[in-house]
Amino acid sequence: MKCKSLINKTLLSNVLFLLLISCNSESTNDCRNKPNPYKLPLIQCISDHQALVLQNPNMELVDLEEYIPNIKLDIRYASENNFTGKIIYSMAKAYARKPVAIALKQLQDSLNKLGLGLKIYDAYRPYSATLKFYEVYPDTNFVANPKYGSRHNRGCAIDLSLINLLTGNEIPLPTSFDDFSEKAHPEYPYLPEEVIKNRSFLFDILSHFGFTHYPTEWWHFDYQGWNNYPLMDLSFEELNKK
Repeated sequence: MKCKSLINKTLLSNVLFLLLISCNSESTNDCRNKPNPYKLPLIQCISDHQALVLQNPNMELVDLEEYIPNIKLDIRYASENNFTGKIIYSMAKAYARKPVAIALKQLQDSLNKLGLGLKIYDAYRPYSATLKFYEVYPDTNFVANPKYGSRHNRGCAIDLSLINLLTGNEIPLPTSFDDFSEKAHPEYPYLPEEVIKNRSFLFDILSHFGFTHYPTEWWHFDYQGWNNYPLMDLSFEELNKK
């Protein structure tokens, strides 16, 4: 009787194990079927990302809001307040690779001593969002060409501004976020003296912590070595559960 019971339990365990494998296999197949019209080498499955992190901890995508005390988020693409007029992101989250997060934390610490802080508009961006942006606004001066992917897709680009800690307001800078006019160019000269001074300060302090500014957007900064990180198409929900 005990033998029969043991056999039944063993069979049940085997069945459950096979079902689990089947479910995981289906999930993996689903994640590899995300849109990828240009056949780019994308990380599309959370399991693949986790395997990379085991090999190299610097590959980890870090939740900036959890990692950096008092950082302010204004994730525009999680609302209709962006150039598309549509909600692109399903969650108002900001993720970045671990070295990027470390550099931003050090930057925030330095800014706080001056009564300033970071406001983040965008950080890691799933590749699927890059496809949507290009459909809406196919100008590669301001929107990444999905044929090559975005530095945001690598978790190494940050769109940001600076705020006054006392008031919570942004300091005067050339334009609002995602302004596609000539004023957004980092070298645009016809601005108030205070704005030019603030822009120079922003560029200098970001450079000190390993970031370079983008040639057409004063708010966009790329972290050193960004090309060493793979393109990714992981949703915020997937990252939030890991």
